[in-house]
Amino acid sequence: MAEPSYAAGETIEIHYLRPPDRVTVFRQRVVDDNETVVVTYLPSAELRKPVMAGGRVVLEPGAPVVWFSYRGETWHDVGRFHLADGTFTGIYANVLTPVRMRGARWDTTDLFLDVWMGADGRVELLDRDEFDAAVAKGVVSAADAERAFTEAERLIQGARQGAWPPAHVAEWTLERVREVAGAAG
Repeated sequence: MAEPSYAAGETIEIHYLRPPDRVTVFRQRVVDDNETVVVTYLPSAELRKPVMAGGRVVLEPGAPVVWFSYRGETWHDVGRFHLADGTFTGIYANVLTPVRMRGARWDTTDLFLDVWMGADGRVELLDRDEFDAAVAKGVVSAADAERAFTEAERLIQGARQGAWPPAHVAEWTLERVREVAGAAG
């Protein structure tokens, strides 16, 4: 079945499973859709606490995020992270199962590993301890664990070689997204 297309301004719901059983629903506005990626906007992240990377706050409660969800069998999504005042902090990749886009409802499962590339260009693997614990408890299958680790390593190597993140991530700045989102009503 072909995945649907989306118009700027549409609202989608991402049902995000964090194994074993925690589901969070994110409501985001579509900014752009093409054959490979749907760009969405979350104007204000609802977080219990700030997200940290490299000992620094990279996303705080109330901060905007630009998300890139890929069609097909892509095992990660990408977020452009900011502080609440809109200051860009870097690029965050969630390693997850391919996003299943079914109309306004999307589903995916978090595989615990994340890759961070700060605005300064430094790249690091995040949450390896959580990943190892999830694998040890059996909440992530051996096959998914292998796929997740391979995907994280591929992203890190790509970043070190200047091939990741893809160019479209840099093109969708917060300013551009806000302009398009405002025009879409």
